[in-house]
Amino acid sequence: MKFSLQLQYAIGGIFDLAYHGGHGPTQIRVIGERQGIPLRYLEQIFQRLRKAGLVKAKRGPGGGYVLARSSESISVAEVMEAVEGSLVERPKTSGMSSEESGSGSGADFLWPFLSERLVGVLAQLSLAEICRLAAREGVPRLGSTPQDYQI
Repeated sequence: MKFSLQLQYAIGGIFDLAYHGGHGPTQIRVIGERQGIPLRYLEQIFQRLRKAGLVKAKRGPGGGYVLARSSESISVAEVMEAVEGSLVERPKTSGMSSEESGSGSGADFLWPFLSERLVGVLAQLSLAEICRLAAREGVPRLGSTPQDYQI
């Protein structure tokens, strides 16, 4: 399965916010630096995430972005839909001949079925689960680096 660069940036950005953002609002510039995402793309993506109700923007000094809901209640499917639109496409057959649309091939039912199944799996995958996976994989968490106090 291929994921667009825009989707990779969106998931990387909101993951960063969920994984490292427990200390209050996080500036988008910081997220971009940590994830290697160009700022101008990340700004556009976070506008879409905000419109979808997945993140909130805090203005002013100490401002930045926070998750709008708990990481347990935000699914990967929601992030995907926020940046790419509807995830389940219906076959486009209007105005097409049966040869052009592939109708009559017996497999017409398959594509919406597979799309709905994949979306169902992604709807069950929360940001919290991704964060737990990252922790198990040893991804360092901001502020969790042990300090070496030597005298």
